[in-house]
Parts: sequence; C-alpha cells; structure tokens
Amino acid sequence: MKKITVLGNFSGRNAGDAAILGCLLQDVTTLYNDVKFYIPTINTRFVAESYNEFDVEPVSLLPWNFSVKIFGLPVFRTALKSDLILVTDAILFDRKLYNPLYNYLWTLSILLPKAKAKGIPVVLYNSSLGPVTRPAGEKALRRVIDSADAVILRDKESLELLQHHGIEHPSIREGADCALNAAPSDDHRFVEICEAEGLFTNDRHVIGFNVNSYVDAFVREDGKTFGRENLVELYAETVDRTIENLDVDVIFIETQHMDMGIANEVLAKIKNSHSVRLVTNKKYSYKDICSVLQRLDLFVGMRTHSLILSSAMGIPPVGIVTYPKNRGYMRTIGLEKNLIEFRDLSVDRYTEIIHTAFANREKIREEMIPNVKREKEKARDSAGYLEKYF
Repeated sequence: MKKITVLGNFSGRNAGDAAILGCLLQDVTTLYNDVKFYIPTINTRFVAESYNEFDVEPVSLLPWNFSVKIFGLPVFRTALKSDLILVTDAILFDRKLYNPLYNYLWTLSILLPKAKAKGIPVVLYNSSLGPVTRPAGEKALRRVIDSADAVILRDKESLELLQHHGIEHPSIREGADCALNAAPSDDHRFVEICEAEGLFTNDRHVIGFNVNSYVDAFVREDGKTFGRENLVELYAETVDRTIENLDVDVIFIETQHMDMGIANEVLAKIKNSHSVRLVTNKKYSYKDICSVLQRLDLFVGMRTHSLILSSAMGIPPVGIVTYPKNRGYMRTIGLEKNLIEFRDLSVDRYTEIIHTAFANREKIREEMIPNVKREKEKARDSAGYLEKYF
C-alpha cells in the first residue's frame, strides 16, 4: 500500500479547500490502486465523513496532540513515515510567517527538508505560491522548493513569483486547480436544498453573490485600506441596484465560515431582502454548493474558489481582485475584463460590470467553456505525473 500525506487546509471551513481535497483523492485513486491517504486536519470528523469513499485517515492537529495547526508532532511524525508527500492549495505565502495558527510556509520550510533527507519525495501538487514579499519569506519558500522532487503549479503567477525571486527548480510543470473538477450533488439533493432554502421559486433570473471578510488585506497598497464598512455599504447598494435594474433574484453563496459575519452585515442592509436568499458551507457541502451554482445565470464573487467553482459549473463569474490569484485565474479563463480592482471600486462601476456581464452572459459562457475545459484537463492530468512514485 502506498501511503500519501496530503498537506493543505482541510478543516471543513472552506468549501474551496474541501473541493480541492475531494478532487485530488478522486484523480489519484482513478489512476492508482491500493493508496492510503493521511490527512492532517483540526476536524477529523469532517474528513472521515466527507471522504469516506476513499481510504483516508484523518490526523488530528488539535493542541492536546502536541500540535499548533500543522506545527507539531502529528504532521512531522505522519509525513516522515509516508511514501509520498503532496503539498496542495495556496498555503505557501509569508503573511504572518511565524504564526503557525495562520501560516504554513514556515512550518513546511522545516518539515520538507527533513523529508528530503529521508528520501521521501515531496510534490507541490497543483499548488499556488505567494504572496511572498519579505526576505524571510523568500528564504522559507526557497527551502520548500529545494525540498521538492517535482513542482506542479496551478497558475502562471506562481511561476512568475519564482522567477522574481530567482528560485529555480529542474522539474516545474503546469497544472491547474484541483477544485475545477468538482462534481455537483445529484438532482434529488438539489431539490431538497431548494425546498429547504426557498430557492428558484419563480421564473426570474438568479445571480449569485459572495463577499469576503478579508476585504483588501492581500492587495492593499501603501497601508491604505478600502474598509470593511465601505465594502458592506457598497455591496448592499450594488445588490439592490442589480435586483431593481435587472429584475432578478439573488442568492448569497458563502464558501468560508469566517465570511458569515460580513455576509450577514451586507444582508441586513439590503432593502430588497425579499429577493435574497443565503446558501452557506456551514450547512452544505461543496457538492451541494456546486449544484446551486450551476443553476445561476451569473456569479459575482470575492473568494477565489467561489470564482473557480462557478466557472467549473459553466457559470460566468464577475469579481473583485481581493487576491493576486483572483486575477491569475480569471486571466487564465479569459475573463480578466470581468474583474475590478479595489482602487476602481465604486457602486456605479461594479454595477456596470455586473450588468454588462449579465447582458452578455451567453456569449461569455461560450468563450469561457473551452478555457475551463482545458484547465480541468490540466488539473486531472497532474495525477499522471505521480506515476514514477508508484
């Protein structure tokens, strides 16, 4: 049996991360037999129940197991007894570098060289790198890359980051985000969700919205912030204008538990609340969320994986550049024109982009689908690069 440790952020709090893990497990087990996956997590029940069709063993990262998130005995012991380590998702950035409750890069810069010294292959698997802006972060990232047997990157921005810092590796491949191959729940489950939440109860078009509690933390310039209160006011007014001008219903689709606070603030300020519903991953799985996304006419999001999942379901996304990876992904699928920077963000401008995209949604979708299909194939093909380790 091949023992694989998968390192990412798999707490169940983020639907995008949950989709990454589900699709990775599916892609690998489709090609290879007799594989056991070790999944470090602070929520062992979530992993055990959500992925019970695979041979997974959750590894608890709770404090009484001598662990502070991934920094501690459980990850080091598990990873160093594995046959292969896969590092996935977008966990290699240097914000709050020395805080293991928030940052994984520093811990992995210690762990992965030890794995390499023991002859355990490390693969960055459909990973996204950065932001890395400080010398200490660059040093940590260099140690991670030097420890990797192969580097599969899911976006061009990650490669550009390596080039910017002068970090080289002999085996860099182009992959894509695992979550692109997420499958929606079946029609029976979709009907259950609609009945429970009052969704799609009339013939009006429906637009999805997603708001992010980080606001502009990852992209702000010169220390100037857009401000949480400003974003709440802007979002509420934008939703109201969209409902009134386009005669649509709105579903807020929140994919991260921590975003529920700001989502509720926005919902409380929307005047046309009778036309608004809420679906959240606090209640529904990523597959359930995908089943709702694929019935929308347009999706407006801030979280990167909300944009990824909507496009994976064939629904054109519109977004704000809340992370560099938002721009990177939308550029990849040919929809950078559907993005707005915080420095340009206003109700008038955001509404204009949304309304233009809505009017042209069928044409946008036709242009987007081939690009998304290509990225899906790249994400799936990454499993084939692991053949040498089996």
